[in-house]
Amino acid sequence: MEKFTIVDHLEDLDLESKYLTHKAKDATSHAYAPYSKFHVGAAVLLEDGTIVVGTNQENAAYPAGMCAERVALYSVSAQFPDKVITKIAVVAKRKGGKEVVPATSCGQCRQVMLEYEQRQEKPIQVVMQSQDHRWVLAPSCESLLPFSFTKASLEHHEKKE
Repeated sequence: MEKFTIVDHLEDLDLESKYLTHKAKDATSHAYAPYSKFHVGAAVLLEDGTIVVGTNQENAAYPAGMCAERVALYSVSAQFPDKVITKIAVVAKRKGGKEVVPATSCGQCRQVMLEYEQRQEKPIQVVMQSQDHRWVLAPSCESLLPFSFTKASLEHHEKKE
């Protein structure tokens, strides 16, 4: 089992994680969240130092919305298809609020993050704030999704038929 780094305060994270978290927090101001009032920002760090941000985008037809993590990752694919992702930070705020509130990636985002990690064959660290208001640095997307369903799961199924 991979170990998570858990710290009580943002200042206790490494410099790179703090910077990326601040970029994610800045992105929350561009979220479109008129229904939930829950503004989420994600910042993705690429191996060359490039940072790509994403924000949650809600829609009156709820399934049509998109989480910040997926917006950021899909933007990376569109703009930098050959770059390796090293880290992603996820931050949330309530509308009009200045303070970060606890938010971890949903199951759909964890699945998408895992697929990106597996495609590039290198781990992606994840920074987020847990429900107990502590900061978590996960060593990989895979560590956030035990017993995951992957491309290998599909290939294994095809071989049995």
